[in-house]
Parts: sequence; structure tokens; C-alpha cells
Amino acid sequence: MEVRFAVAKISKWASSESGDTVEMIERPLGGLSLVLVDGQRSGRAAKKISNIVARKAIQLLAEGVRDGAAARAAHDYLFTYRGGKVSATLNIVSVDAVSETLVISRNNAAPVIVHTPQRGLFLLDEPSESIGTRRNTKPVITEIPIEVGPLVIAYTDGLRHAGSWHGQNCFDPPAATRRYLEEGVADPQQIADRLLREALDMDEGRPRDDISVVAVLVKERVGDDDVRRLSGRLPL
Repeated sequence: MEVRFAVAKISKWASSESGDTVEMIERPLGGLSLVLVDGQRSGRAAKKISNIVARKAIQLLAEGVRDGAAARAAHDYLFTYRGGKVSATLNIVSVDAVSETLVISRNNAAPVIVHTPQRGLFLLDEPSESIGTRRNTKPVITEIPIEVGPLVIAYTDGLRHAGSWHGQNCFDPPAATRRYLEEGVADPQQIADRLLREALDMDEGRPRDDISVVAVLVKERVGDDDVRRLSGRLPL
């Protein structure tokens, strides 16, 4: 098997900086974690908050702290740092080589989309609170066995609210994902890019909020290539 992951993100229209932060870290006992944070509001102030949260989570994950504990510690840090007056959403999607599971941690009202060969497409949408404002906030944790087929998509609320400012119905990421899969689109980068493009179209090319999409797919490995690869594109 091999894991493929992708990120697509854009800042709010006319904002110099995105309030979303996405970071990746290799886990010390094998695997990797992707951390997605959306700071309250947008722009430079939100970026500062999302960076603080992401750095704390990444630091702890790199030291071998479990995902749930890392999420709670990131919450405690933000709560103390800003006196409970600033919030952020936090998602952690991990490929854990020790437990041989995909670990999905949510402190985000937006659901996480999951597709597996056994269950098809479903949502992780149990009620979940943002971090930073309530002392005893906990993440919602879900584990999925690592096997060929699972697709996990996490995103910030700018994606699902796309179109609402123009009098349209809000964008429906789960329905769009289902449509892509029915069309045979299986590459995580293509799925992330198409979700972002449809959201931008609904916002008439001027997103009213920061939008970030993270997609992770476990697929069958082809050949004996042991090389790890990471690529990216950063417009300036």
C-alpha cells in the first residue's frame, strides 16, 4: 500500500494572508500527520492564531504525543495564551504506522468526508467544538483501519459556505465528492483541486473566506519503488 495526500488552499478575496494554516510532520514511530487550522476571522491576525495552534500540535506530534492529547494541548495553549477570547478550528489527519489506522481528530463543526470500499461515502459529523474558548474542549477522534481504498477529506468552513454571499445555496462538498468518485476521479490532488475550483466558481472567483482542503488516500502500491516524494506549488 501507499498513502497519497494533497492540499489546496486560497485566502479570502483581497486579503494579503490566509488565516488557515496546513502543516505536515513525520511521526517518530512511522507514518505522518497533517494538521489543518482555521484561525478566527481572516487575514494577519487569524494567521497568527492558526500558526500558534499548528506549531503546538506539530511539536507534540513530532515528540510522539498521541493525536487526541496533542489536540487538547493545542487547545489549552490557545485558551491560556488568549484568555479564552479567540477560537480556532483544528483537524488532524494521521497515518499511524503503530496502530495501523488513519486517525482523524476534529475540533471543527465542518464534517470530515470519508469514503471506503465497504461503506461508500459517509460523514464524520458528530457535534464538535472549536478550540480556544471553553476550558474543557475535547477533540472527536475516529480511527479507520489502513487498507486499500479509504479516502479522507478535511476542510475549513470557507468551502462549505461558498456561494452563500451571492444568494445561492451553500456549496455541498460531500455531494461534489460523490460525483467525482462516480466519474472515476480517484487522485487526491484532483479531488482537492476540483472542490476548491467549484467553491471559487460559486463565490464568483472572489472567496469571502479562507478555503483549505486536505485529502488523504490509501491505495494499492505499484512496483517496488521505496522513494518518498513530496511536491508543492506556492504562487507569490
